Amino acid sequence: MRMNAWFIVATAALLLPAAASAQGSAIDSPVLKRIWSIGMDSSWTEPLSHALFDSLGPRLTGSPDQHRANDWLVRMYKSWGIDARNEQYGTWRGWRRGYSHIDLVAPRVRSLEGTMLGWSPGTHKKDLTASTIILPHFNDSTEFVAWLPQAKGKLVLVAPAQPTCRPMEDWAQSATPESKARMDSLRAAITAEWRERIHNTGYSLALGTGSLGIRMEQAGVAGFLTSRPKDAWGTIEIFETYDTKAPAVALSCEDYGLVYRLTADNDHPKVRLNLDADLLGEQPVFNTIATIPGTSKANEYVMLSAHFDSWDGSSGATDNGTGTVTMMEAMRILKMVDPHPTRTILVGHWSAEEEGLVGSRAFTEDHPEVIKGLQVLMNQDNGTGRIVRVGGGGFPDAAAHLQRWIDSLPQVYKDQLQFGGAGLPGGGGSDNASFVCWGAPAIELGSLPWNYFNYTWHTNRDTYDKIVFDDLRSNATLVAMLAYLAAEDPTTVGRERVDLVALAAQRQALVDSAKANPADTALARRAGLNSPFARYFRVPTTWPACEKAPRTTNPRLQ
Repeated sequence: MRMNAWFIVATAALLLPAAASAQGSAIDSPVLKRIWSIGMDSSWTEPLSHALFDSLGPRLTGSPDQHRANDWLVRMYKSWGIDARNEQYGTWRGWRRGYSHIDLVAPRVRSLEGTMLGWSPGTHKKDLTASTIILPHFNDSTEFVAWLPQAKGKLVLVAPAQPTCRPMEDWAQSATPESKARMDSLRAAITAEWRERIHNTGYSLALGTGSLGIRMEQAGVAGFLTSRPKDAWGTIEIFETYDTKAPAVALSCEDYGLVYRLTADNDHPKVRLNLDADLLGEQPVFNTIATIPGTSKANEYVMLSAHFDSWDGSSGATDNGTGTVTMMEAMRILKMVDPHPTRTILVGHWSAEEEGLVGSRAFTEDHPEVIKGLQVLMNQDNGTGRIVRVGGGGFPDAAAHLQRWIDSLPQVYKDQLQFGGAGLPGGGGSDNASFVCWGAPAIELGSLPWNYFNYTWHTNRDTYDKIVFDDLRSNATLVAMLAYLAAEDPTTVGRERVDLVALAAQRQALVDSAKANPADTALARRAGLNSPFARYFRVPTTWPACEKAPRTTNPRLQ
């Protein structure tokens, strides 16, 4: 680390509030007290974040950027005296992202805000200038195929233009009720019409251009313009394409709307693309695994978990760079305070989580000894906010152990954490699900959102400046404490599972009661009625089944 980075860390430590020192002095356990001191007073979270997000950048699966970042992980762990390795589990399509220069050149000149989708072909660093055409509404796939010659040599707009790029919060605050109602209806109608428009082609855009893009590429289109705006200022999702000749770019809500309106009104717009990218074919992909060996119970494992890959429209800072830094810092602290733990402490930095938990699923298949001996896995994958929700992940004994560990924590964490009891098994949203399906205790550490879903999750705004370092330091310290308590616990976590059928019946009774008492708003909130996340309130009646990890690129075209 450079001297200026050390200076920043030391200066930040001097500025910590007195409450932090007070919390440290109130801790009874000398080991937990030392964890607090190291984690809060001499944290590495800022220099690690700078190196990962500013210098190394995004980590798209199969890319040279990800491989370079894997190697950095190994170097950092070894510099702390922790054994680490990159473990290959297969291959994935490789791709190098270069620059994206996108300009409107007619009927006026304007640089457009946008970038290539992941794995898009480039233009060989040459200008590609073409007119635009909007994918029309078809009655069926026969009409679509008959239309294809009209799109040859053109840039096809394959997404709706939003009637407003203002967040809905802005409309709620400033619009008249009548105006907001009209806007809500218009947006809903446009979304429904475009859903039918894509469906009637007989193909799918999937997360970017999907099978529809491949079919139109075969018909000779010049490329694709698309946009997936979030409900926030200036944010768009940037995912993937499977085209190999016709480039695909994502534009901001505002600039996509501009090009769409010019096209719809027959103003004959032309767009110039100059895109630098290389399709590299199948490339080796790796998980990075670091280990602090155990002693008397070396065949039992406490595992820290965070996916390392990211989409690459920005830096992958909060998804899931903050989870990565949390686990790195926790391991650094643990090596200092408990270099010879009772149980082996592992950390898994998974790749290809964004492609379907591929890296972690492969690890569970390749390491049955870890599944057999897993005391607990702790996964973090939902942003920069401080951890406030924990539960047993569907395992009552894991919940009982977790409650005892929480009882040993400093008061600040006891006040902060909402304990969810035995909870439910992780169903596939993040890498803990790869372990839960085997019946191994794996829990998710839930964080405060900091507008994660609208501003940084899979977007062009997921950058260093969105990190809340006070929360990140706190999270790394908390994880180190929980890992230490789990590693040194004299008892082993049992594998008994919750009764999902009984829980589903209780859940349905709550929903029925809420519907029968619409005036009880508190009951409605508990039941999740009218919540945009209502699907997360559902209780499965069967335990999640494990899915086999693909060991080569598994196209998601639908």
